[in-house]
Amino acid sequence: MFANALTEGIVWTLRRAFKKSKAPIWRVLEEDIKNHRSNKVEVNIDKLANLTKEGDIVIVPGKVLGSGTIDHKLTICTFSISRSAAKKIANTGSSIVTIDYLTEKCPDGNGVRIIG
Repeated sequence: MFANALTEGIVWTLRRAFKKSKAPIWRVLEEDIKNHRSNKVEVNIDKLANLTKEGDIVIVPGKVLGSGTIDHKLTICTFSISRSAAKKIANTGSSIVTIDYLTEKCPDGNGVRIIG
């Protein structure tokens, strides 16, 4: 189905989460991931800082880039992240989590935002 086994695993995780909870956020993410690679989003740290507040849980269905600064804690799930972005996020005390962790922690998708 997919050339990348990791992508296929994420799709199945999201599909199971949707079937279990019927939360539409997991179906939307599944469709985003199934789109062609050229449609993936890139989000800078500045955009995350402007669109979020302390304690938000966000999913970026693409790549987080390190341009800009952030001064509050987030829980971020992303499919790719640059080294500089990871350092900046870690310096704020934020956490970067996997999709498996997120679907277990927030099975109904409440409080989770998609940015990108």
